[in-house]
Amino acid sequence: MKVFKYASALVIFASALIMVSPSVYAQDAQAASSASAVSSIVTNLESTLVEVTKSDFAAATIKVKAARNSAETLADTSPAFKKAYASLIQAQIQVKNGNVEKATTELNKVIALYKAL
Repeated sequence: MKVFKYASALVIFASALIMVSPSVYAQDAQAASSASAVSSIVTNLESTLVEVTKSDFAAATIKVKAARNSAETLADTSPAFKKAYASLIQAQIQVKNGNVEKATTELNKVIALYKAL
């Protein structure tokens, strides 16, 4: 009877461990994916900033659009992410308008917000 109790306890413990493990790995993969996406966004925004300082708004528009597309793939609903995304939209508008000073200011703000994530 003791062997049966130990065996059943072992089976219950093993099945609980198996059920928990995939969710932990999924969360780690999602966190790594989010970090990769944020890194991609920051890289595109820094490239956009370089293009804006050169007054090459055609290339800057492409880069800021790539950053926005990367930001849209993240399914984050935190207030910090929403603020960064709204600022990214404003930066895209300034780049589209061709305003170097405002675009530079807005891009620096967006880069700081995404680096904080």
